Amino acid sequence: MDIGKTLIHWYAENKRQLPWRETTDPYRIWISEIILQQTRVVQGLEYFNRFVERFPDVRTLADAEEDEVMKYWQGLGYYSRARNLHVAAQEIRDRFGGKFPQTYEEVLSLKGVGEYTAAAICSFAWRLPYAVVDGNVYRVLGRVFGMDVPIDSGVGKREFAALAQELLDKERPDLYNQAIMDFGAVQCTPRNPDCLYCPLREGCIAFSEGRVNDLPVKAGKTVVKPRYFNYLHIHSKGLHLLARRDDKDIWRNLYEYPLIETEDPVDFGELQRSDAYCRLLDGVDEIRVLRMIEMPKHVLSHRIIYARFYELEVSNFSDGMKNYLQVREEEVEQYAVSRLIELYREM
Repeated sequence: MDIGKTLIHWYAENKRQLPWRETTDPYRIWISEIILQQTRVVQGLEYFNRFVERFPDVRTLADAEEDEVMKYWQGLGYYSRARNLHVAAQEIRDRFGGKFPQTYEEVLSLKGVGEYTAAAICSFAWRLPYAVVDGNVYRVLGRVFGMDVPIDSGVGKREFAALAQELLDKERPDLYNQAIMDFGAVQCTPRNPDCLYCPLREGCIAFSEGRVNDLPVKAGKTVVKPRYFNYLHIHSKGLHLLARRDDKDIWRNLYEYPLIETEDPVDFGELQRSDAYCRLLDGVDEIRVLRMIEMPKHVLSHRIIYARFYELEVSNFSDGMKNYLQVREEEVEQYAVSRLIELYREM
């Protein structure tokens, strides 16, 4: 069986119509690939359209303020992707004169661009012979060839990359790469793949051995850490306090209400007795607790956030609040916030 021809034939009949497939503009292909790294196509399409409408080319993105870039990314999560996009756009502006680099090595040198993204850009924009290897490709190849080597091991990554490059249609790398990725997303899905109507079924080792649900193999499991966030939505005389997260943690450079993180869940009485609460509220003459909202657990890739929001109306801002931004309610929307803050504000 010629896997490449079979996949390309399948793709011709089943491909999804998406705007980044109707262009050879490396900039738009790059934006789409970064968005789709951790985002489903259905959700990513809306963000892609908004993003490229506001930032239609490299220079527009490079010259923008980071806060605005983050605002347009708000809701997509994995915010380091947006920061890296912004930095890479500035690299293209400053190192390459604003023209998108056209060699695999130069594309790979950009901030936040790995081997998969570089291969995707180069094959889709210029039909260069580089095979993409993403989660969909791992799944298709792992099942068809019955590969037991873990995809999250160094050996596994090398073996899958070598096989993908060997199978690549060198004359039509753009079509082949799109085909195998779409095949994994639509046909050879993680759960309940449509094996009955699969054009690769006759040559699929996983299907013949009844191991479709066991492949591909992963060696390790992610340890998920619980964290306990207590947000104080403090406002006085129409002004609300906001802070920018600037440490090397989740949601870096996004804005939020004053936060007290605790080792364990605490009630409001315990929170009021904490040093952080006392430092923040010391010097406030009057405090009214307007509401307390306990949010559903907020699941990230390596963490589960258990968050409570306390809305406090205070008579005055204390010295402990002097380093916070004071923003009017209608201005809060101008600041990029995490999905968790966004969910709270919708309540």
